[in-house]
Amino acid sequence: MHAQEAAITTRTALVGGGATGIGYAIAERLAQSGHRVVITGRRADALEAAVVRLGHRSGGAHALVNDMADPKAAAAALDEVENCYGGLDLLVLNAGGPPPGRILDVADQQWRDAFELLVVGPLRLARLALPRMAERGFGRVVFVTSTAVRQPQPDLATSVVLRSAVTAAAKLLSREFAAEGVTVNCVAPGATATERRTQILANRARATGAGYDELDAQDLEAIPAGRAARPGEIAAAVAFLTSADAGYINGTVLTVDGGRTETI
Repeated sequence: MHAQEAAITTRTALVGGGATGIGYAIAERLAQSGHRVVITGRRADALEAAVVRLGHRSGGAHALVNDMADPKAAAAALDEVENCYGGLDLLVLNAGGPPPGRILDVADQQWRDAFELLVVGPLRLARLALPRMAERGFGRVVFVTSTAVRQPQPDLATSVVLRSAVTAAAKLLSREFAAEGVTVNCVAPGATATERRTQILANRARATGAGYDELDAQDLEAIPAGRAARPGEIAAAVAFLTSADAGYINGTVLTVDGGRTETI
């Protein structure tokens, strides 16, 4: 363990998509641990409301309106973090899922938009953040992906394809600065009780003519745990991987899905 790592108890975290859903749950969990948290997203109103809820839980919570797909977003985000709190310690790369759709129904521009959001944007931020973390001797990077990477769902084509690319990129990144105390991992959530899951089931209902409640029941029946995850359960996995105790866990994918993924 690096001496600097042992001395730090309060860290600075940047959490993408931190206004709602899994992103907010992660921000809340890190704030409860005493960390300073910067949350990003595209909606100022949602971010500010989230900061109000987070504010009493930590030494600092800050909102940053930031579109991951914007080429200037990565540098702007790091500048904001450093101006507010100094160096970045914990980077959680979490972006909203692209619209549902089957592989042959996704248009060229939809692929391009999703590629910028899920692959290029996060890698821009990682490319800037990792060397700075290495200079300070500590860093944790976590990509929030999906179990659809390991068990593809046909109507989530862009997410399956592009989050698979992200998983491969994370594996490569994990080799870059491991000796300097920087780890890179993925957390792959399964069905989680968020607005995103509601949208996916509603889209399936429209596409198939089946009832929403019927599809919901079928989805839950396929999960050994018998229910969708709570966002806080995903956040707990992320919080562990960002901790000092996880310093020897690097380049892996932690699946949080109630046992649903069938592959070994």
